[in-house]
Amino acid sequence: QVQLVESGGGLVQPGGSLRLSCTTSRSIFSLYSMGWYRQAPGKQRELVAAITSGGGRNYADSVKGRFIISRDNAENTVYLEMTSLKPEDTAVYYCNAKRPYFGTMYWGQGTQVTVSS
Repeated sequence: QVQLVESGGGLVQPGGSLRLSCTTSRSIFSLYSMGWYRQAPGKQRELVAAITSGGGRNYADSVKGRFIISRDNAENTVYLEMTSLKPEDTAVYYCNAKRPYFGTMYWGQGTQVTVSS
């Protein structure tokens, strides 16, 4: 059974920073693009950032310049560094693994990020 284990969510003030982590098995990590999605109450789940196995990255326009996605191939872990957080970043953040061309996808359980004073 494929597992994506997330950590790092929490409550932070506007302007603050958080780092999310997602760890999975080597067999998944080596073949799959990894990404972070988020879903705010009453809204659809949206892509935040993604990184391919080769290191190519893409970001939602709303987070460009504030969030950085990276992957540690030795630790089978993908990170999302979030800075200059805004209240509108509040959501449940989900780790995602997607196999290119095949379309197979797996999801983590989600971690809550709340930006509030």
